[in-house]
Amino acid sequence: MSTIVRYNEKDIRAANPLFSQIRTTIESAFYGNNMLAVNDVATAYKLAKIAPETTVTDLPISHAAELGLPADAVMLVNNHGRVIGRTAAARRRIGDPDVDDVKMAGLLRDAIFAGTQQQFYKTQVVVGLDEDFMIGAHLAVPKGYENNLLSYLLNFQPLNQAYQTRYRQSKPYPEGDIFIYADPSFHHPEFPDGLALFDAKHNVAAILGMRYFGELKKATLSLAWATAHRHGYVACHGGEKAFHFANRPDQVFAMFGLSGSGKSTLTHAKHGGRFKTTVLHDDAFIISRTDGSSVALEPAYFDKTNDYPSGTEETKYFMTLMNVGVTLNQTGKKVLVTEDLRNGNGRTVKSRYASANRVDKEAAPIDAIFWIMKDDSLPPVIQITDPTLAATFGATLATKRSSAENLVGTVDRNALVIEPFADPFRAYPLAEDYADFKGLFAERQVACYILNTGFYNGKKISKEVTLSILEAIVEQKITWQAFGSLAHLNYAPLAEFPVDFSDPTYQTLLTTRLQIRLDWITHYEKTHPQAPLPAEISQSLTNKRTIILYLELKKNC
Repeated sequence: MSTIVRYNEKDIRAANPLFSQIRTTIESAFYGNNMLAVNDVATAYKLAKIAPETTVTDLPISHAAELGLPADAVMLVNNHGRVIGRTAAARRRIGDPDVDDVKMAGLLRDAIFAGTQQQFYKTQVVVGLDEDFMIGAHLAVPKGYENNLLSYLLNFQPLNQAYQTRYRQSKPYPEGDIFIYADPSFHHPEFPDGLALFDAKHNVAAILGMRYFGELKKATLSLAWATAHRHGYVACHGGEKAFHFANRPDQVFAMFGLSGSGKSTLTHAKHGGRFKTTVLHDDAFIISRTDGSSVALEPAYFDKTNDYPSGTEETKYFMTLMNVGVTLNQTGKKVLVTEDLRNGNGRTVKSRYASANRVDKEAAPIDAIFWIMKDDSLPPVIQITDPTLAATFGATLATKRSSAENLVGTVDRNALVIEPFADPFRAYPLAEDYADFKGLFAERQVACYILNTGFYNGKKISKEVTLSILEAIVEQKITWQAFGSLAHLNYAPLAEFPVDFSDPTYQTLLTTRLQIRLDWITHYEKTHPQAPLPAEISQSLTNKRTIILYLELKKNC
């Protein structure tokens, strides 16, 4: 088996690195009398369908039998209250200097003890869809949250008969299974927005005081990515697709961006049938540092419903939904009201059948990485030809917040923010991610591009423009031009988005954007003294900023 859930008794010792106080506390809860095992999708569906918080629609689920659902299964809706997204402010990691491990261990024991007074469901799934990388994962949720139980089984891979066989034959890793304990009824005055407590080194987490399904999904992926990172893989929060050709090698592209950046659109684009493509995933995968191959971590998609009006083709692949509206159609059947009319960030767990060209492993090595940004100082596409600079722009990926996040306090969603490698779920030092990605650029000669999907010169860059750029790169039809005097940076001239590098106003804007990145690095260094970033990151940005300032000074003189 890939990971360990049963131990030889002589190995159950405090000295065993697979055990810790937090792991033992969380895993022990799974064996209590209040835990009822639900390991098949059909049973979870029946529980969710009759749960009080469920709205049962009249919309059939496509491919129900193949998904392990009853043949007559319909889409189920579960709506929440004020919070309809992830709460990053709730995350705490055991081992971080600002986290009191002893205090957290005591709080966790109290939370789990309180949970023994209610019935819980527990289930298990597989994370990772190829024998190269499969890891067991277990979830516990209390009665009343049957929809999250079902969504978890549909989002990840249930241990059906076929996958039990595959899992037994998969590559073993010296890691314990993932355990996620969730109790949305938890309340604590110090954590009014909830608590997401991670012991990533020991593959456990507790999600307390939060009901949003995305917390469970990303907690599981955070631990799976950390495990993969420890064993020779690059953790990827993005989308990957391959272009296949009869007369030249395939091209494998990976797109990295936060929710709402366009990564899913680019990943699933059909390109008018001009290319034969396959899709690995649009959110979670890993890349082997050894051979460049990639493995998807989950079969389904946790997708926004905003772009899919009721009754359109894409909606037939929805399974469970949350925070969307329901109404009656002309025949009196309960149907969906999407397009974020009820609230922002309406979501669905959408089946793998939404992509007719899905693969679970991409054996061909990765060819190109795209950093998707929303930075109005950048033209629609930039090519980066230096590995250090390519990894640096990934580490300082600039974008804007999306409706997928529950922002605590006064936060401007339109402000430019830095989210390294578009991954707010990292459970290990950022410097290690930097080294992983730089290795892809330097050792595997992976190409690197920046795609700006926001505004440039006050004009929105449409998805059609971005898709045309991607297609031109596939066809090798782009003529690159030097991006001013900045070495290792080129751009593609587009009449619709002219670049005037000699314009002082533009130089000032570009300098400001580089300074935002440098300021972020300075702040990161101050708040993470135990895990500093390589000096070459700030140095590469400082060099670019100095050149622009020199050009400004020279022009003004």
